[in-house]
Amino acid sequence: MMLQDNEKKGSRQAMKEDIITKILDRNNLNEAFKNVKANKGASGIDDLSIEETAEYIRQNKATIVWQLYNRKYQPQPVRRVEIPKPNGGTRKLGIPIVLDRIIQQAMVQVLAPMFEPYFSEYSYGFRPKRSCQQAIIKALEYMNDGYEWIVDIDLEKFFDNVPHDRLLRLVSDIVKDGNVVSLVNKFLKAGVMVKGNYEETTIGTPQGGPLSPLLSNIMLNLLDKELEARNLRFTRYADDTIILVKSEKAANRVMVSITKFIENKLKLKVNMTKTKVCTPWDLKYLGFGFCKMKKWECTPHKDSKKKFKRTLKRLTNRSKSISLDKRFEELNWAIRGWVNYFRIASMKSKITEIDEHLRVRIRVIIWKQYNFTVIRHEALGKFDENKGRFKINKDKIKLSKKQKVNNEE
Repeated sequence: MMLQDNEKKGSRQAMKEDIITKILDRNNLNEAFKNVKANKGASGIDDLSIEETAEYIRQNKATIVWQLYNRKYQPQPVRRVEIPKPNGGTRKLGIPIVLDRIIQQAMVQVLAPMFEPYFSEYSYGFRPKRSCQQAIIKALEYMNDGYEWIVDIDLEKFFDNVPHDRLLRLVSDIVKDGNVVSLVNKFLKAGVMVKGNYEETTIGTPQGGPLSPLLSNIMLNLLDKELEARNLRFTRYADDTIILVKSEKAANRVMVSITKFIENKLKLKVNMTKTKVCTPWDLKYLGFGFCKMKKWECTPHKDSKKKFKRTLKRLTNRSKSISLDKRFEELNWAIRGWVNYFRIASMKSKITEIDEHLRVRIRVIIWKQYNFTVIRHEALGKFDENKGRFKINKDKIKLSKKQKVNNEE
């Protein structure tokens, strides 16, 4: 019996060492550094850049690793940043220092594959080979199967209200390593600097660090499993969840019961002013709207179109003093990103509308940018010939003396 206990203890110790060793493995840390560098991002409260942090790590690597192995490492408070929401209000972000981001990323690279087998197939956010487009396609599949009543669940400030004790129990159910669980706890309770003042974080998981998306999926996996147990059709992307049923009565019943589950079991808050029962016509989900011709299709939601038009208006502002080539480069990035995101949507007419509007604004920019009429017409001709792909070499445009005199007049 004692031998068996010793074997179990040795097995647990081996598992513990294996997890922390994988996290602190040189190759894993190097990959984490590359990922953090690729994501760019602002510095934390120490104001150290990625390059300065790299130099700090080179000089103190042995100390940092020893601290992580022996539960002596103390993450720094995150820096509070607030960004405006499209519908008003602000979203609170917490920016960790670069070193903490690297450690979090190294943890995610090891922990995410451990949790992946336990996650629902109907969860699409922050997971490998999954996307919001897949969530939309699944929702359309349900709609076209007759599930045309939707419970749109809105969790009130989800990332700010995650209970630490419940989340840590869920983490420790899978991660049998006290060092790693302790480190997760330290990141959760690292605190936040707001306008130079330190504030404790006794609840919530700050958005802005690599670890936060994984922790959100761990927490909301309980909701996924409850919906699966009830045999309900749903899709979830991060904290955006919709449940699809066949009647309004069923939708109202599900909204009441699931709200009770979320608030009583998960200890999260449901925003009842935004949570609603609706049909696909009135649904905005992940920036998409829905319409029905012969079958249900997705389209960019009207709010998404307005936001994109505001972006194009900003990029084509005549007072913005940049070259046309640079302006077109920025426009191409914005347009390609938007079209790629909504690539599964029915939007031919909307693209045509936006294209016509954009071409008018660009022609005005060209007309205002060049002083000489001949150059204006040459530039506009080049622009039209290339169907909007403007490229002109001003050095090759030569004016006769007569043309110069006429233009100066």
